[in-house]
Order: sequence, then C-alpha cells, then structure tokens
Amino acid sequence: MVYVDTSVLVTLCVNEPMSAAVERWYRTCTEELTSAAWCVTEFASALGIKQRTAQISAVQGASAWQAFERLCAGDLRLLPVEPSTFHRAAALTLDVSTGLRAGDALHLASALDARVGAIATLDDVLARNAKQVKIKPLEF
Repeated sequence: MVYVDTSVLVTLCVNEPMSAAVERWYRTCTEELTSAAWCVTEFASALGIKQRTAQISAVQGASAWQAFERLCAGDLRLLPVEPSTFHRAAALTLDVSTGLRAGDALHLASALDARVGAIATLDDVLARNAKQVKIKPLEF
C-alpha cells in the first residue's frame, strides 16, 4: 500500500513542473493508494490559494476539483482520521528536530497508522521524516 500526500494529488490534477513524472508513476502504479480523508480539505485549500494568487483560473480550478473527485472515487482509499492520529501528529510536530508542519505531520501519522510501506510525496521534509520511521519515500 502507498500513502499519497496532497502535494502529489495536486500535481496529478493541476499542471505543475512535476506533473509529467507524477503522472508516469500513477499510470504504472499497481499498489493500492491511500490517503487521510483530510486531504480533501487540504486539496481544496491548495486550489483556493492557486486561484487567489492567479496561478490557475476558476475554470482550471473546477477542472482540477473534478479530476480529484474522480481520483478519490476510483483509485484512492480515504482513511478516517482518528483522535489518536491527531495526537500522534502533535507529538511529531512537538519534536522540533523533525521540521514538520501540522499538515505534513498529520499525513505522516496517518501513514504510520495505516502501516504503509511507501509514501508518495513531493515534500522533502515529509520524505526525510518518513524515511526515519521506515516508510520508503517514492522517487519521481
């Protein structure tokens, strides 16, 4: 099972510098893909930021949202976030040596709870921390 963080989901649905590489991985991936249900909110936030900063248009945002919904309906299993997962994420962020922000800590805690073997992320801090807890970050 591969945990997919929001940075990869956005890159799959919005044209970004790493989109071609991420799409190649996605097309050839045969493992089950999973993410925390909170990625829905984080994805919507990323689209909002991109629209407010004129990185994408409203039409592009709507198209990206539709692509994301199709991805969630067909290929991505969304995991509930339990209170214990929030506490695990809090402990990760309290350790200042991790450099993790709240959202990435929640992804890592969710990946740990799901006992995944690999994580798909474009975030270097999250990838480094995943490696520390024996979750293999994928390379694109």
